Amino acid sequence: MTARVIVSVGCPCGVGPEVSLAAAAAAARPGARVVLVGDERALRAAAEGRAIRQERLVRVPGPEEGFRLPSSRIAVWQPTPPLATRDRTPGRPSGVSGAAQLAWIDAACDAVSAGRADALATGPVSKDAIARSGAKGARGFLGHTEHLQRRLRAREVVMAFWSPALVTSLVTTHLPLARVPAAITPAAVARATFWLAWLLARLGARAPRVAVAALNPHAGEQGLLGTEERTRIAPGIALARRRLRSAAIAATVDGPVPAESAFRLALAQRWDGVVAMYHDQATIPMKVTGFGEAVNVSLGLPIVRTSVDHGTGYDRAGTWAADASGMRAAITLAARLAAGRAGRGDGHPPAT
Repeated sequence: MTARVIVSVGCPCGVGPEVSLAAAAAAARPGARVVLVGDERALRAAAEGRAIRQERLVRVPGPEEGFRLPSSRIAVWQPTPPLATRDRTPGRPSGVSGAAQLAWIDAACDAVSAGRADALATGPVSKDAIARSGAKGARGFLGHTEHLQRRLRAREVVMAFWSPALVTSLVTTHLPLARVPAAITPAAVARATFWLAWLLARLGARAPRVAVAALNPHAGEQGLLGTEERTRIAPGIALARRRLRSAAIAATVDGPVPAESAFRLALAQRWDGVVAMYHDQATIPMKVTGFGEAVNVSLGLPIVRTSVDHGTGYDRAGTWAADASGMRAAITLAARLAAGRAGRGDGHPPAT
């Protein structure tokens, strides 16, 4: 199966258009056809900067027409009015650019939800520019994961990261650190554990081995350094095991494991993946071991969604030297997961 992957290019003032275009222009995109959603002028500026022939870019009225183009062409779908130069200036996001990048996410999401594309890959956005844009749905924008959950009315969603060396999921996502302990509930731990095992099984692990990281140093030292391991994380592991059995996913779940050991031993292949309690507990080892190859995956949504694991790169925008390997990896993984959905119904286990 050749998957139809639609790419929202992210902030037009950052490196998103550049890496999206470079990934789409790459000769090797295993199993994927690509349509870019964004501002045509921003993408043509990126084409000039990356020495990609302008004639390869073709403006299309919708994703269907884009997916029918020859592979030598790069489809650009612009569902919004063209941006003025000031609203796509490298390194200088505006309210208008914030509204535009949110509109591109929504258009691309809706295309996948309606079956006009098979998967969504997203470029890096400015949360601040979106939240301050005044656009519908922008208030309180915290990131793609939370926004797509609301838009798609998904019962639950889990943020995960994949790289060739390490796979991890998050119990909490974009929260101030002071609010993390209260947000770690048994249900949240079970949810992140279940979906990580599901992802590992989808990607070929016959009996996924999952480590659930602790929150506190040394897994709390029997309560001396904190009680969350005993009162929240361990009950969550028990819930996850029951849910996995109900869904017939033959996974082994260990924990709570001190985080420093969980990630180190996962890299040594003792475990196939690690459940992290908070954002940086997951992203620091991911970026140390797999920066440029890591892919953000939203699990639990009714669509496939992947993303680059880097930000807008305003300090590098316009230099035309951004590394597009992360977007290539995001597109490739989106295509891989979409192919799995085609072969196994909607790709999601029954609700439990």
